[in-house]
Amino acid sequence: MSAFAAGEKGTLSCGAPVDSDLAVQSLTRMAEQGDAQAQFDLGCMYSKGRGVPKNYKLAMQWFRKAAEQGHALGQNQLGWMYSKGQGVPKNYKLAVQWFRKAAEQGNAAGQNNLGWMYAKGQGVPKNYKLAVQWYRKAAEQGLANGQNNLGMMYAEGQGVPKNYKLAEQWIRKAAEQGNANGQNNLGWMYSKGQGVPKNYKLAVQWFRKAAEQGHAGSQGSLGGMYLMGWGVPKNYKLAVEWYRKAAEQGHASSQGSLGGMYLMGWGVPKNDVYAYMWVNIVASGGFEGVPVQEKEAMGEAQKALEKKMTPSQIQKAKELARACERKQYKDCEV
Repeated sequence: MSAFAAGEKGTLSCGAPVDSDLAVQSLTRMAEQGDAQAQFDLGCMYSKGRGVPKNYKLAMQWFRKAAEQGHALGQNQLGWMYSKGQGVPKNYKLAVQWFRKAAEQGNAAGQNNLGWMYAKGQGVPKNYKLAVQWYRKAAEQGLANGQNNLGMMYAEGQGVPKNYKLAEQWIRKAAEQGNANGQNNLGWMYSKGQGVPKNYKLAVQWFRKAAEQGHAGSQGSLGGMYLMGWGVPKNYKLAVEWYRKAAEQGHASSQGSLGGMYLMGWGVPKNDVYAYMWVNIVASGGFEGVPVQEKEAMGEAQKALEKKMTPSQIQKAKELARACERKQYKDCEV
């Protein structure tokens, strides 16, 4: 199964899309007259392609105008654009500067994002204690991303003493707001009995909530629960279904697990070529993000397959693997 989901920076809601040319013209006129909120809204529209063609450079221009007037949402979003390299070259130092301006005005998203930069050492020296401080400010304002991130710091013992009970409390707050990473992490805590009594049924419930939002890690974990019969009746077909959803998102552990299902003929017809294809995809990516134990199992599976497959079968599997990568992991078994 997948482990804890990584933390996350915040995203901004840019409001309802403007759905008429007249409304766009009116908003543009207000922005050109110096209205900071209109400038921010127009930046959102260009960054999302709402009511206008998506254009990161124009989004950046309007976010900057809002930010330079002290508009906290604009400052945070300008930092986001720098951190992602959208409309400008990626620049973590400038991202930090704008996140900090927003954070110091009390903007929860800016506080969370600044915490993320400290946690990752992006644009600033890595400093878990400062990351915790900023995450806490965001979390105490009710920002779900900040709550999940603060919970993760307690779970990992980064910047604070490891404390699963406090981790569970903050992660639950995020999960109950519908935050997919929080739901995944709460499911993980129930599956391991960390901060809560071990309870596979509750683990499944939380994994499912996140999985249904498209969270790849939870989709893989839900596949694992069906494979093992933990919290749900054992069901290989459903295990394959959830592994496939995660695999199609590029989730390496689930790609390997899907290969294992083809190797064993569990939930799908036994097929060594498809088994080798999925494991080869993971291997070609350097097993990135795959836990050591799973990596070793995949390596052994690949060796076992190579002993029983013909050279032409192996070549076909490798060709399918490269084709699958080009198709972004969709419709790979043809």
